[in-house]
Parts: sequence; structure tokens; C-alpha cells
Amino acid sequence: MSPERGGRSGRGWAYAGVMLGGAVSIAANVAHAQVPPKDALPGWAPEPGALVSAVFWPLLLLVAVEMFARISWPSGWRWLLLRVGGLLPVAVIAAVVSYRHLSGLLTFYGEDAVTATLGPLAVDGLMVMATGALVAGRAVRVMRAPVAPAGAPTPNLDGRSTHRARTHAGRDRTAADTGTAKRTDAALLAVLETVRRDRDGTVPVRRAAKALGTGPDRARRLLADAGLLKGPATVDTPTDGDAVAPAVDAVTPDGGVR
Repeated sequence: MSPERGGRSGRGWAYAGVMLGGAVSIAANVAHAQVPPKDALPGWAPEPGALVSAVFWPLLLLVAVEMFARISWPSGWRWLLLRVGGLLPVAVIAAVVSYRHLSGLLTFYGEDAVTATLGPLAVDGLMVMATGALVAGRAVRVMRAPVAPAGAPTPNLDGRSTHRARTHAGRDRTAADTGTAKRTDAALLAVLETVRRDRDGTVPVRRAAKALGTGPDRARRLLADAGLLKGPATVDTPTDGDAVAPAVDAVTPDGGVR
């Protein structure tokens, strides 16, 4: 498996871990809100606010962890104080509340003390570690990114060159391959002297353009400069043998044929 393909597969599992851990944590917190207290009366039902807060705590933990890990915080002690002293306590409080809800739910279901103690760590821990894996994968991609050579087009954020840069590069390669963009008229006129001519001493435009590797307009101009352009009375037809058109008999004034 190539490193690029393996990286994409790893990111997929990390995203799956974030979604799975978040979904299980939300479901468990909502279920805990529906656990009746010990002194609950018959017909007891959870308050709507309890259900809302049950969803709030795992989401708060997920958002806090994402902000703490994914944002490229500026350097400096002030930003470090804001990041560690402000955002980290929010994540810790949300994690503790979510942990207690999950632990209480497992206890209500009759699980033993070890399961009720360690089980919630696996749920919220999966979400936190999956976020860390995404951040680590991004750091590895940045370190492995190739350095563009001098003069190369600037890539986009996704690593691909712009359409305009690719178009110009393709045109430059075409011109370098054909070589016609740098050939002067004098050089082409020298090549034109070697092109096979018709019996009248001229060269058809199509034949000249093919031999010179130019367009018909430039070939016609070069033929005119060299005195090899066919006149208006001469037929310019691309034939394999370049046959000359048959002569037309002229009638004399006395009725004879000349």
C-alpha cells in the first residue's frame, strides 16, 4: 500500500472514531438523563432541560478538543495562557461531567465497579484520540510536502497547480518540442529552397506549410517573398503526383484550332 493511500485510509478511520465516539457519548448521556431517581414517583419523566444538557456535554467536549488541537494558535505566552488556561479547563469540565453520566448509566444497568469506572474512558477517550490522530496526520502531510523548484507555479492548498499555469506550461512544452516559434523567416526561406516544386517552378501553399511546419498564412507569405507562390491562373490542388492541369485548346479567329 502506498503511503498516500495509507494516509487516506488512516484519516478515514480517524474520522470514523470521532463520529463513533461522539455518537455513543451523546446516546449514553441522553440515556442517563432518562434514568429515574431513587425516589421517583410512578409516571416520572425526565425534564426537557435534562435531555438538552445531556446532549450539550459531549458536544462541548468534542468542540473544545477540536479547537484546542486543530487551530494553529500563534506563538507567545499570552496565546499559550489563553489556550491552556481558558480552553483546557472547559474541555476537562465537559469530560468529567460526561464521564460521570456514562459511569452512572453503567451502574444503573448493573455493571460491576471496574466496568463502570473504565468504560466511560473508552468512549470519550476514543473521540479525543481520533481527533489527535487527525492532527498528527495533518502534521505528517505538511512535513512530506515536496518543495516546489524555483520558477514553478504556486500550488493551491490542495497541492494542484492552477489551470492557467498548467495551460501556459503545456504551450511552452509544445513550442519547445516543435521549435517553430523561434525559427526566423530567413531560416524558413532556406528550408523552402529544398521543397519540391511543380513544373512551373512554384510550390503549393499546402506543401510548403507541411514542409515548414507553419500555418498556411505564413507559408503563403514566405512563398511570395521567395517568388515561389502560385499565380491566380494556376490551380493549387493537393495531389499525390502534383499533376499539371491539361492544356485547353484555343480557337483562332479563322475557326481553326491552335
